[in-house]
Amino acid sequence: MRRSILAAAVLSTLALSAVPSAAGVSFGADVVNRYVWRGTDLGNAASVQPGISYSIGKVDVGAWSSWAINNGSANENDVYVSLSAGPVGITVTDYFFPSTHANDNFFSFGDGDGVHVLEASASLSLEDMPVRLMAAFNFSGDSESSFWIETSYDVGEIDETAGSFAVGAGNGVYTTDTKPMLASIGVNLSKDGYSAAYILNPDKETTFLVFGKSF
Repeated sequence: MRRSILAAAVLSTLALSAVPSAAGVSFGADVVNRYVWRGTDLGNAASVQPGISYSIGKVDVGAWSSWAINNGSANENDVYVSLSAGPVGITVTDYFFPSTHANDNFFSFGDGDGVHVLEASASLSLEDMPVRLMAAFNFSGDSESSFWIETSYDVGEIDETAGSFAVGAGNGVYTTDTKPMLASIGVNLSKDGYSAAYILNPDKETTFLVFGKSF
């Protein structure tokens, strides 16, 4: 174990020394009691969620994944590319689900198999305004061509705790009957590397309390 940690540290140092000064490399992980994504519990299990990213200028390239600690089924390994231009952000994400992958379909991007789902999203964050808007659309790998729209409101800090409200709606894979529906209403808190969220899904008539720690 110590050799693995040392090797990782050496490789990280070498990689960082080779990166131009205008660029940045980051990595970390979250541990959460549940993986709740856009109002849906994926896997019914606690999860470890590591991520890495490389940014240069206005471009960010990264990978993010979620791995169930026990017998949950929601293993996921994504890659993404983001571009920011002032208040506007554009992201293309490849959601990859290893549990649905067979030896003959890793490179399959068809709408029927669900191995890879490609999403394009856009966000708007105006300077000095606490409101953020986001819209996303699955353009490949999803036979429902699902969309998701979300708005969040940052309430600032209270007793060194950052808080926000978020409301999201979608159709297709995000709802019980694929029709457009309000699917997530949440209160989010974070402090000292810890996070908590209370989430209501009116469509599925259920609630979640998610707690996590960032490393």
